[in-house]
Amino acid sequence: MKIFTFDTTLRDGTQGESISFSVDDKLLIAQKLDDLGIDYIEGGWPGSNPKDKEFFRRAGELRLKHARLTAFGATRFSRNPVEEDRNVRALVEAATPAISIFGKTWDLHVKRALGITEEENLQLISETVQYLKDQGKEVVYDAEHFFDGYAANPDYALRTLEAAHRAGADVLCLCDTNGGTLTGRLVEAVAEVRRRFDGVMGIHTHNDSDVAVANSVAAVEAGATHVQGCMNGYGERCGNANLASIIANLELKLGHTTVGPERLAGLASVCRFIAELANLPLRGDQPFVGKSAFAHKGGVHVSAVLKDSATYEHIAPEAVGNRQRVLVSDLSGRGNIMYKLKQHGLAGRLGEEARRELLERIKQMEYEGYELEAAEGTFELLVREALNPGTHFFDVDSYEVATRAGGPAEGPSHTTATVTLRAQDGAHSATATGHGPFNALHLCLRKCLAKLYPQIAEVRLTDYKVRVLDSNKGTAAKVRVLIEWSDHRRSWSTVGVSDNVIEASWKALVDAIRLELMRLTETDSSIERAVEDYCWGV
Repeated sequence: MKIFTFDTTLRDGTQGESISFSVDDKLLIAQKLDDLGIDYIEGGWPGSNPKDKEFFRRAGELRLKHARLTAFGATRFSRNPVEEDRNVRALVEAATPAISIFGKTWDLHVKRALGITEEENLQLISETVQYLKDQGKEVVYDAEHFFDGYAANPDYALRTLEAAHRAGADVLCLCDTNGGTLTGRLVEAVAEVRRRFDGVMGIHTHNDSDVAVANSVAAVEAGATHVQGCMNGYGERCGNANLASIIANLELKLGHTTVGPERLAGLASVCRFIAELANLPLRGDQPFVGKSAFAHKGGVHVSAVLKDSATYEHIAPEAVGNRQRVLVSDLSGRGNIMYKLKQHGLAGRLGEEARRELLERIKQMEYEGYELEAAEGTFELLVREALNPGTHFFDVDSYEVATRAGGPAEGPSHTTATVTLRAQDGAHSATATGHGPFNALHLCLRKCLAKLYPQIAEVRLTDYKVRVLDSNKGTAAKVRVLIEWSDHRRSWSTVGVSDNVIEASWKALVDAIRLELMRLTETDSSIERAVEDYCWGV
């Protein structure tokens, strides 16, 4: 059965905390949603703010091939004739083929929020819907607070739907606006509406009780053929129903048609694209599309997945544009290591004993506080060292750091570092002053290696994070330093652990340089492919 998808990321989604899209962002997202095959894209409320008004003014720039752009608004104000209502007029001027309007369903809101009688509210609904239909618009009527209204006064809640239905609404959409309705009660109400009304019935849920997706899917099973939601579950308070999860469940679990199987394979990339424009990380554990959705860490799991992925994966990751990942940590079994190596034809290059030693080294490092899941560069270095045990570039003889705090007359403090290391052509020493201990050490290491390995000049630090591992020890606590690097072609992270933050930083720095030297002296793309899924997901 065809289930119509209605995306409100650009309207309801922007009401979420920390989410703000520019007009250009909204145009880009609308185009992506259309490419995905979404049926309706709710672009905003043109009568409420200049940004949304500008979006609809520029909507002609879009090359929509499938979706119907939709403007959002409310029923007329009680004091205004419908044809003179400013917000209703803005809806018409938005020039979209479809319009969604919300009206009051809960008698509490009619009396308290609007301060009018129940009959007057019914008139607002019917007159607004009728006016928009007379303008040639497809009208989606959002019955705000329907489930709360139905629980409090079912007769009146149904009468508000009747007012919209008789006026010609194309869709009656039932809204769980507060997000507090549990699935069993929601299904009962949806079934009653389906019994009383023909035509298209929709569902719009919020996630305040953490059941928004379940409620939406259950509503479809009870007769709804129109589902509303936001990509990545964005929205006010706890968010709207995650439309990505709804689509995947309807397509893959219930056999309905939403965007179709071919377009469904683009779901993960669309979710990542929207997260990027929102300047928010896509949750790793987000179902279907998160980078951890098909990640396996436990050795027993990995061993089974190697034999048959269905043992621990409820769908094929590729169906939604995701991929299987195997993590390496202290919970790893030999299967995890073999998965990494065998997947890319490297297993034959490591004997049984070498594989065992690699695994034991990883487990010991994780026990000491290293986090290799986030430090794919350190993991790659371990693999390269295991495959090339004779490769050696330099040894560190010593390093020291001194920071001098300047007085009022001397200006800001400055840090000086000295590093001595031994490479193939002898000893090298360097001294440098930097912006803090780590920067000074970084400059020294580069100076020492610059003549012998000039290519490392391309390596740049892009991020630096410090985490306290055992905070109960106060200033004596062990810390983990995670550093992200880039050589303008790719990014990777290395990790260091110590009870001294400078030493932890130094370990991560040295590992990053050793890794880059290994890459430069042994170009082996198969090794890089073996770890590419470690950092995949951006």
